[in-house]
Amino acid sequence: MTKENHRQIIIIGSGPAGFSAAIYAARANLAPLLISGMKLHGQPSKTTTIENYPGFPEGIEGPELGQLFEQQARAFGTEVVYDSVKEIDLSKKPYTVHTYGTEYTADVLILTMGTEYNKLGVPGEKELEGRGISNCATCDGYFYRGKNVHVVGGGDSAVEEAIFLTRFADSVTIIHRRDTLRAGAILEERAKKNPKIKFIWDTVVKEIKGENAVESLVLENVKTGEVETVPSDGLFVYIGQTPITDIVGQQVATDDQGYIIVNNKMETSVPQVYAAGDIADPLYRQVVTAAGMGAAAAISATHCIEAFMCDVA
Repeated sequence: MTKENHRQIIIIGSGPAGFSAAIYAARANLAPLLISGMKLHGQPSKTTTIENYPGFPEGIEGPELGQLFEQQARAFGTEVVYDSVKEIDLSKKPYTVHTYGTEYTADVLILTMGTEYNKLGVPGEKELEGRGISNCATCDGYFYRGKNVHVVGGGDSAVEEAIFLTRFADSVTIIHRRDTLRAGAILEERAKKNPKIKFIWDTVVKEIKGENAVESLVLENVKTGEVETVPSDGLFVYIGQTPITDIVGQQVATDDQGYIIVNNKMETSVPQVYAAGDIADPLYRQVVTAAGMGAAAAISATHCIEAFMCDVA
């Protein structure tokens, strides 16, 4: 490994957490390297319009916000590499980051790889993603004013988002593969008391239809095998998320859902390895909270380096 491939800080992931960390690290004159990964600019790149990020009263297109994050990080001196990480070796310092293009070493790592929403895996899902299929009612609910939408799932997230959608939609129908919800009792009670919320039990989505947007859903009853097609203006899918942690494997501590465990300084179980954003946040998963966590991780890393508490090569 050449000295030219060594960095004080390497940030892995290019969503709001990654670029926020890069901005703070660059402003501290640490010349961070950010490795983009396959999903450039993270979840915002798949969101049509973001209206709840501070500073944009008229809203902003998700891809545009991602580009602004990158421009700002570069302006302060962040080096951005469009590559993906294959593996990280945390067994010794400096840590080694293996990408498809080259290898780097780093004194400090900030992990911001995010999560992947679990897919239904049915015809029409890929073609209509972002055109009536969403995983974020908080982000997109406003666009369904006066519409009739469906929510897939039966856990807390599905029910919470269904309740939120009733602020805008005329009707919200929860589709669940079982005959009882997995959500908490209070949420279930609220949903069942809400006159806008309906339920379709023991049912799965088999296909999503539409030309340029979601128009209808093909449903199958898992007990009777009966198939029907119902009209729909939008589909919100909440069947879980999977943290993208394969490149670190079992080297850092995770919770029972696979999210990386961090303390209030964004420190992981491995010294000088931090995590921020959705990969360490099973609760909020918002652009603004991810950005805040990225800033916190970079500030903690900067204090570590400045106090000579980090092992520096």
